[in-house]
Amino acid sequence: MSGGVDSSVAALLLRRQGLPVEGAYMKNWINEENILGDCPWRQDIEDARAVAKALEIPFRVINLMQEYRARVVQYLLAGYQAGITPNPDAMCNREMKFGVLLALANSAGFHAIATGHYARRQQQADGSWEILEGVDKSKDQSYFLALLQQHQIAAARFPLGQLRKAEVRKLANASGLVTAAKKDSQGICFIGEVKMRDFLQAFVPDNPGPIRNRQGKNLGEHKGLHLYTLGQRRGVGVPSNTPNEAYVVVEKRLASNELIVAFDRLDTTGLYARHCRIGSLSFTNKVLPAVAKIAAKPRYRARASPILFEAVDERSAMLEFEQPQRALTPGQICALYDGERLLGGGVFEEIF
Repeated sequence: MSGGVDSSVAALLLRRQGLPVEGAYMKNWINEENILGDCPWRQDIEDARAVAKALEIPFRVINLMQEYRARVVQYLLAGYQAGITPNPDAMCNREMKFGVLLALANSAGFHAIATGHYARRQQQADGSWEILEGVDKSKDQSYFLALLQQHQIAAARFPLGQLRKAEVRKLANASGLVTAAKKDSQGICFIGEVKMRDFLQAFVPDNPGPIRNRQGKNLGEHKGLHLYTLGQRRGVGVPSNTPNEAYVVVEKRLASNELIVAFDRLDTTGLYARHCRIGSLSFTNKVLPAVAKIAAKPRYRARASPILFEAVDERSAMLEFEQPQRALTPGQICALYDGERLLGGGVFEEIF
């Protein structure tokens, strides 16, 4: 229970099913570094505890700060310093909610972890489990579950998978839950409303360098390549002298510490691509054939695009998108699908 409306209603629905439920708040971060932004962990705990009290279920706060730093924060910082753009939410699900927390729950006698994710599970004839997209496509969060493995999915519960967001808030309001009108968090996984840029600036020193175009012309200065991601338009800091066109990031050159920008056009080198290699390949259930025609979501909220999947080895594959994709980004998660069924995912390593 994060202190938000989604996990609150997830607990409510399980309680209504007559299941033995206990609320748990994962205390991952308390903003000891005084990073800019709101990290409202005290209020979140109060809200989660109030919901648990209203539902008449036990509630506990579990301190996972050390594990979160080791498994998520270090992964995040190492990735940005290496010039890639990590996905802390997907890693938090695999390593924390359905990793550390699940292990603790099992050792305490619990059999499953329920969350407020908008996703569904479906059991197969052989007893295995599949993850399906949530019914509310505008809120579907199956993308963030792409790195989960079968034993984690078997122990997962997603009570909100059949509901739309408006229905969730209506249920919370009808039950008098204090989180009914609470705004959804938009920050880093379980850190609150902390912006990534502010978070990085607190841990990674500035490393200024030139901003150039493809022709090598110097256009300005950046504060550090780790503060930018491919395809980024806002905050680049280089004004355009061309009407109705803005500069976007198309390359980060670590060796020379150069940030390369260009106009956002279909023919811009480095901005649109169809071919890539993904690593850290993980499947939710069955391993894919060596060659398969499936679909992929290169980022959250992206539409699934048809691809040709060709395995390189057990942990990597080459993908060919049917249509050019904008700003495929090393370090980000590529989620694999067959219709509504999540097949697994990997991490973008090379873009061609």
